[in-house]
Amino acid sequence: MKTAVIRETGKPVEIEEREEPKAGVGEVVIEQKFTGICYRDVLTRDGFFPRLSLPIVPGHEVSGIIREVGEGVEYFKKGDRVSSLIYVPCGHCENCISGNENLCQYKKTLGENLDGAYSKYVRISERSLVKVPDGVPEELSTIAACVTGMVIHALDTCGNIKEGKRVLITGAGGGVGAHAIQIAKAYGAEVMAVTSSEWKKEQLYKLGADHVISSGEGFSKKVKEIWNEGAHIALENTGDATFSEAFRSLSFGGRMVVVGNLKPASPGLPLGILILKGNSIFGSISSTRYDLERALNMSARGKIHAVVSNEIKIEDVNEAFENIKAKKNLGRVFIKF
Repeated sequence: MKTAVIRETGKPVEIEEREEPKAGVGEVVIEQKFTGICYRDVLTRDGFFPRLSLPIVPGHEVSGIIREVGEGVEYFKKGDRVSSLIYVPCGHCENCISGNENLCQYKKTLGENLDGAYSKYVRISERSLVKVPDGVPEELSTIAACVTGMVIHALDTCGNIKEGKRVLITGAGGGVGAHAIQIAKAYGAEVMAVTSSEWKKEQLYKLGADHVISSGEGFSKKVKEIWNEGAHIALENTGDATFSEAFRSLSFGGRMVVVGNLKPASPGLPLGILILKGNSIFGSISSTRYDLERALNMSARGKIHAVVSNEIKIEDVNEAFENIKAKKNLGRVFIKF
């Protein structure tokens, strides 16, 4: 099977022919139709993850049909349709036992220290899996952990989203932002989408955004012109480029939830505003099995629709990486097997 491999950071991803994996104890082998390309994959290739084990198969968005079941697997069988977390939790630590397995310090991450999703067949522990309900399109089951489940965790668990809340979303035209608009609207929020790509604005309105503004310098002033009291929640998808203005867009008591950092950097934080306005800043990492289940159920009910930029062959992954870096995509890019 054709498999993408990172052998050296800062170099193009290589395409190799490999044998199909075999399920080990407690593992299954999944046949995929799609996997999504996340900006994290680009950062992995570029060398921004110090725990990276090389060579590695990148990618972490896994779903499909179980084709092989290893010894000791209890809850899944051959033929089950499943979606996977982007990591394998240890299953025994305090965070795993309490349902916060995304915070497991012993977890192994696909595409970082476990071979990931850039191949048709993927081997994965049953501890990472959730069964996919009927009616979920394949594209949505593929991104249910990294995109939609991650956004639900960020907006709900961290952001305390409720009906009527004002939600600001940066990087709104990317693979995360385009789905975050839909999820925030499904919760009954009023949504302001922030983008640096003028050509995406019309589509962001079609996705449900109530307001769309440009992410130029000082965009917090535009936010306050529309929402005099500011945003209850700012979902920060891009990091350094928009962090400061998104933070200044918050209302008194507002929450910023940071899920992305496209250009690894440490933006300045105005501590006076943080204190005097009683704001909170949350780092939100990935999703739990509960978040994954919520994302799949929301997808089955038609509350989320996949925003597909394009579907590529695995041989074209390097070109896709560069197009994503150049912000040429609206929504998620998928590798189709």
